[in-house]
Amino acid sequence: EVQLVESGGGLVQAGGSLRLSCKASGFSFNLNAMGWFRQAPGKEREGVACISTTNGKAYYVDSVKGRFTISREKVRNTVYLQMNSLTPEDTAMYYCKGQIGSSVTYWGQGTQVTVSS
Repeated sequence: EVQLVESGGGLVQAGGSLRLSCKASGFSFNLNAMGWFRQAPGKEREGVACISTTNGKAYYVDSVKGRFTISREKVRNTVYLQMNSLTPEDTAMYYCKGQIGSSVTYWGQGTQVTVSS
């Protein structure tokens, strides 16, 4: 079993920055990828960024490229999402996801990000 706990959300003005953290515990050494998803009210959950725990390669949705950076601190079993130049369109609940293989997934409880205009 893997547990994921997010933190770092909050209220920020447009143009500001936030850094989200996702700490993994349990059998987290089995995770081969971790990522961030978000869901705004009335919208479907969308993938924002993910990172391979084997080679560190990162992927981003087009809407956040150049503004968001995902990184991993292996020693702390933590994945970060640095979010810069935030806009009101980034307002959503942000969820951390961990994956083992191609079918076993774990989710955190989410952390709210609100960007005011």
